[in-house]
Amino acid sequence: MARLWCVVPAAGRGTRVGGDCPKQYLPLAGRPLIEHTLKRLAAHPRIAGLMVVLGAHDEHWPGTFALNGKPVHTAIGGAERCDSVLAGLDALPTDVAGEDFVLVHDAARPCVRLADIERLIERAGATEGGLLGAPLRDTLKLANEAGHSERTESRDRRWRAFTPQMFRRAALCAALREASRQGVQVSDEAMAMELAGFAPLLVEGAEDNIKVTTAADFALAEFLLARTT
Repeated sequence: MARLWCVVPAAGRGTRVGGDCPKQYLPLAGRPLIEHTLKRLAAHPRIAGLMVVLGAHDEHWPGTFALNGKPVHTAIGGAERCDSVLAGLDALPTDVAGEDFVLVHDAARPCVRLADIERLIERAGATEGGLLGAPLRDTLKLANEAGHSERTESRDRRWRAFTPQMFRRAALCAALREASRQGVQVSDEAMAMELAGFAPLLVEGAEDNIKVTTAADFALAEFLLARTT
């Protein structure tokens, strides 16, 4: 398989973290969170370039044009993640064909392992696409409105969804547009593809591929960054 472009949606505000700027620009181990993510992606030999999707009034983007000798392009995103991903897909270079696979990765997942990206490309590339994830191992409880456990849910066949997620450019664009047309706000690219009739392959990856969401996650991510490649 040829090298793939990776779309990185980074137009969100990350309000749960707090602070005066979007969480992707908050410091992690001395550098902005998004810088760690982009450098990790650019280090993978199968990734050809990065398309970072920014907010319309982003004043924090440092103007990076290349990492590890690979191009870094930018596009302006929309109100929701799905809008930003679609904007990034539309802005990819013209030599990225509709049948080519593309990756989509969260800006707030700096600890993704290069070996997991490789496994995703190899395994999902033999199908119509897929995503990194991990089977649920904890006991699940359904809470009522008062916050009490109502019942125990089965964890059989349940997975946590991670990124990157990998699909063919044209198919993913069509799936995202159709979901929008139907008024469905998809939570990730795999959901859009599922609604379009696909069954994305789940590829197990390391559970330390965390999404930095709260202030406490920054300390954990810094710990993991020093121990993962």
